[in-house]
Amino acid sequence: MAYDLEEQEQLATLKGWWKDNAAKLLTVVAAAVIAFAGVTGWRSWQAGQARQAGALYDSLVKALQANDAKSLRDAGGALVESFPRTLYASMGALASARFYFDKGDLKNASTQLRWVVDRSPSDEMRDIARLRLAGVMLDEKSHDEALALLAAKHSPALDAQYAALKGDVLVAKGQAAEAKAAYRLALEKTDERSGGAFRASVQLRLDALGG
Repeated sequence: MAYDLEEQEQLATLKGWWKDNAAKLLTVVAAAVIAFAGVTGWRSWQAGQARQAGALYDSLVKALQANDAKSLRDAGGALVESFPRTLYASMGALASARFYFDKGDLKNASTQLRWVVDRSPSDEMRDIARLRLAGVMLDEKSHDEALALLAAKHSPALDAQYAALKGDVLVAKGQAAEAKAAYRLALEKTDERSGGAFRASVQLRLDALGG
């Protein structure tokens, strides 16, 4: 069927536009295809990284259960070196720190916790590591360093734990009045329904100072 005059004019206009803009359009389409392929490739790479990191973390957990220090060190080292931006690396370092702390190896425990504080992509993981590192500093009698860690900004969900540990450090420094204030804050920040055992522990420490 022959085009009428208006359709022919529209077709001529379209052909002219295509002639002027075809190269630009094809460039945009090609860029979009490349970008999609890049995103898909990136997600695939991330998934592969997560799988490998997850396998190493599983190995680390098994080493913990078997009390195998060498296997734990190997798995933990591979995690932080090859997959530092994954949460598995942070979880592995926290677990390793607990292993070393329980063994009385405060130096290695501190190293693992400092790695999380400095390198973890997770604010929550850094907050937990900072709290645990302050506990190690208390055991090492590095009281001022512990207090500096506890003064750092952290998640409100950990306010009670931070305050209670601050009280412990202040007791160790012989600052009873300040310790009482910290323990009272810990009690104030504790959920009465879910923090029963924790509240009882803090209350005992407060009572030992005369309330």
